[in-house]
Amino acid sequence: MNKIITTALLAAAALGASATAAAAPIKIVDDAGHTLQLSEPPRRIVTLLPSLTETVCALGACDRLVGVDRYSNYPESVNKLPKLGGLDDTQVETVVSLRPDVVIVAPSSRVQDRLASLGLKVLVLETRSQEDVRRVLGKIGELLAVAEPQKVWLNIDAAISQAAASIPPEVKGMSIYYEVDSAPFAAGESSFIGETLVRLGVKNIVGKELGPFPKLNPEFIVRADPQIIMVAQRSAVNLPSRPGWAGIRALREQRLCVFPKEESEVMGRPGPRMGEAAGWMARCLRGLTPGASKPKTNTKP
Repeated sequence: MNKIITTALLAAAALGASATAAAAPIKIVDDAGHTLQLSEPPRRIVTLLPSLTETVCALGACDRLVGVDRYSNYPESVNKLPKLGGLDDTQVETVVSLRPDVVIVAPSSRVQDRLASLGLKVLVLETRSQEDVRRVLGKIGELLAVAEPQKVWLNIDAAISQAAASIPPEVKGMSIYYEVDSAPFAAGESSFIGETLVRLGVKNIVGKELGPFPKLNPEFIVRADPQIIMVAQRSAVNLPSRPGWAGIRALREQRLCVFPKEESEVMGRPGPRMGEAAGWMARCLRGLTPGASKPKTNTKP
């Protein structure tokens, strides 16, 4: 039994045995600097970001969710819950009607102040980096009164390390551009995606100084001339027709990782499935070596 499977089994055993044996007061300082206080672990939870939904479920508390944002779709059970809109159109009245003990949101949520003004307990958590993901697992674990929540992080970390170990030497050190959105927004080196790419051994053309997810001038990408491009399938079709892009090495030499919707969606979520995302990235990078057969889902449409 390999290390990752062993870690996963240990995590499952720890989480399965971690029900709230004795109700105890909860006091957490969130990422907005607010102190959340509850007399006992929450029994009714609303999450307004997919990665937060997945984190609650990974910590064994899916059954406490009473509502989620419209984009939360994993695990399958959350699709039966009320969908409460997105960052810009959250259905506040419906949230209130669900009588949650706590609402967990990202700092980008526009309704956090309104929810608080209506008397709801709100926990604001930011997940831009891998360290943020580890920390948020701890915060939500504390909220849920779950024993050893970092077992989940150890599983993620081990999966990323395994993916990194599979990268052939020929690919390591190649320059890469990871497109988050065709605006274009990129995943910079300081983002959780960028940190995974660093661990996989490739060199991000978007340095830490530009921030986690900067909007770039398209000419910046042309000048950087990346050797590899990673992109969602929906944005890949028009890459060669963008001004100047036909000459980029990644397109000239067909070193293109195109991820289908289901995979690119997971890659954009800083949560428990980051290890799976690293595996998909590694799969494509392995296919870029001379003579390797590229997976069908990772080739140019």
